[in-house]
Amino acid sequence: MGRQKTATFLFAVVMSFLCGLLMSAYLGWTPSVNAAFDFFKPREVAPPQKEAARESQTSHPLPIRSAGTVSFVDLVKKEKPAVVNISTTQVVKQKGFNHPRMDRGQNPLDEFFGDDFFRRFFGDQPPREFKSKSLGSGFIIDKAGYILTNNHVIENATEITVKLSNEKEFKAELVGRDPKTDIAVIKIEDTQDLPVVNIGNSDKLEVGEWVVAIGNPFGLEQTVTAGIVSAKGRVIGSGPYDNFIQTDASINPGNSGGPLFNVHGEVIGINTAIVASGQGIGFAIPINVAMDILPQLKEKGSVTRGWLGVMVQHITPDIAESMNLKNIDGALVAEVVKGGPAGKAGLKRGDVIIRFDGKKIGKMRDLPSMVAYTPVGKEVKLVLLRRGKEKTFVVKIGELKEDKIVRQEEEAVGDLGIKVQGITPELADYFDLQTDEGVVVVSVERYSPGAEAGIRRGDIIQEVNQKPVRTLQDYRQALSMKKQGEPSLFWVKRGSNTLYFAVRSEKK
Repeated sequence: MGRQKTATFLFAVVMSFLCGLLMSAYLGWTPSVNAAFDFFKPREVAPPQKEAARESQTSHPLPIRSAGTVSFVDLVKKEKPAVVNISTTQVVKQKGFNHPRMDRGQNPLDEFFGDDFFRRFFGDQPPREFKSKSLGSGFIIDKAGYILTNNHVIENATEITVKLSNEKEFKAELVGRDPKTDIAVIKIEDTQDLPVVNIGNSDKLEVGEWVVAIGNPFGLEQTVTAGIVSAKGRVIGSGPYDNFIQTDASINPGNSGGPLFNVHGEVIGINTAIVASGQGIGFAIPINVAMDILPQLKEKGSVTRGWLGVMVQHITPDIAESMNLKNIDGALVAEVVKGGPAGKAGLKRGDVIIRFDGKKIGKMRDLPSMVAYTPVGKEVKLVLLRRGKEKTFVVKIGELKEDKIVRQEEEAVGDLGIKVQGITPELADYFDLQTDEGVVVVSVERYSPGAEAGIRRGDIIQEVNQKPVRTLQDYRQALSMKKQGEPSLFWVKRGSNTLYFAVRSEKK
């Protein structure tokens, strides 16, 4: 009896379900009754796309493998052989027990006993040398064996090894490098035909375009990742000519120096940097920047840049209002170098440069790059605003001699490991300084007392031992107040912040 009731109940449920489906179809709630039964049928795989359908989509900006699926297979097969693995060897000097960083974190006794314990029993030890190896990427740009990569990949390398996709290895020689743009050129010798990349035009790149990165992240050779262009013209504080492409294509340590391709298989960037604390935020140098300086790097190993002879600054809304400017576009001239190209042409402090050689100056940082890439000796038209009136000047671009200027008045004092120089308009422009008082730190020796105390390149030293520092002579006199081994108190301006540092020279 119980079984009969159960069967009757199930029959009623099934019939109710079927009646409901029929009613839904009748009222238009479902396309058809058969659709309800599709759930019970085996799923059919969509037939492959016909050749005619593929041909009809040749205008699609992305390579299509099947409906709705992006494929970079052909691009990777064609371009990957020209991407290389670069390994370098460096000789690093490390101090003995008298150096706080020696084996810190490697020897557990170091944290417990401290450096004084080892120094008391073993004395100061001489510096030690050891070899350090690093990995990076690069890409072959012509059949003669020239390879583009990042400067930081090969910087200070005593040996450079290039490994091709076919596992062949070659010793490479450094042809030229430019630290300011982080670009380097190396060369290998090979009698066989080398695969070469196609060079694109990064100026035509648009935000939102697909891009492909190929490199050797963490030593994983020939790794391919894809993403889009997230932004252009990014400034990340790596140098005076920052102009990066931002992408969410995965870029990791080891990708540095590798190519960033567009969907046409053309290199439009050199993968360079990442945000360590972020995900999907990588940066590439536009390939046009590299191609602009490539002839100089091949010919003489370094880059000669143009010089205007002005110190410029950003225009804030308050400055624009006080100067009766309509907007904040342009570069405000804060200082004109006497005898420089701008000074000879008639520029004055307070001028606002709005066009350079026919190009609009949207932001202050646009101008240094434009000037730098202008050939030395070229005469350019410069449009500016002076007291609200537009004026045009013709300026003959000079040569920027930063390295020579630094050596002229560079000062290294005692054993602090700090090199300083009086602030010149060139250095103010290079370090983006907003003052001309004090001395600027142009370099800090690794593991020196200055580095350990926290002094950085680009810091402006304004006081030493509570004595004002405006010139190199002030700096020398203030340091002489302390004996060897005694700490000197530095008051430093770093960006918009001011900081104190105690720097103790090493006893001899």
